[in-house]
Amino acid sequence: MAAVIFDLDGTLADTSGDLLAAANHCFRDMGLGDVLGPDDAGVALRGGRMMLRTGLTRVEQMDDALVDKYYPILLEAYAADISSLTTLYPGAMQAIAALSDQGYAIGICTNKPEGLAEQLMQDLGVRDAFGSLVGADTLSVRKPDPEPLFEATRRLGIDPQTCILVGDSDTDRNTARAAGVPSVLVTFGPSGDDMAALEPEALLDDYAALPSVVAALRPLA
Repeated sequence: MAAVIFDLDGTLADTSGDLLAAANHCFRDMGLGDVLGPDDAGVALRGGRMMLRTGLTRVEQMDDALVDKYYPILLEAYAADISSLTTLYPGAMQAIAALSDQGYAIGICTNKPEGLAEQLMQDLGVRDAFGSLVGADTLSVRKPDPEPLFEATRRLGIDPQTCILVGDSDTDRNTARAAGVPSVLVTFGPSGDDMAALEPEALLDDYAALPSVVAALRPLA
């Protein structure tokens, strides 16, 4: 058997709207108003601290202590409204169903905190499609360290060296490289135009093509 492990934010789902709303909750609390907008979707998918740093830099009030203070507030605001604006990318779940039918094990390895990732997948009604979920705080390390990817694969009962990582960032590319396994990077996310330069084993423009891409990289016996 082999496993296909997915990143979450920017790969399975566009989570940027709810992430930006949580960040702007913090900026409003600081008296700054809504600092980030829809054009900052790429920033949102780089995580909460990156959103806070980017916003504070934009208004020339960057302060690491302020980032540390508001990061837990951001997480609390995000947990309170995690899925209102989030949508799964077209064809994602159909591709996963096809891969499962072909015999591939399916998991998630994300740098979103595990509890929030679990909450989001439950809210979207798709958690049962994934046999494992490893988040940023599941282990003592996170991507691009390869161990979370290996753990997501082991929890499926699969040899970690037989996995493929589907992602949307240099973090995912570097994780797969460190693990010695193929990566497939999606081009339909906010940073899609930058994916080719990372030289993954495959680029994915449409989820409809994923089963054939996976079969070429990790054919089942």
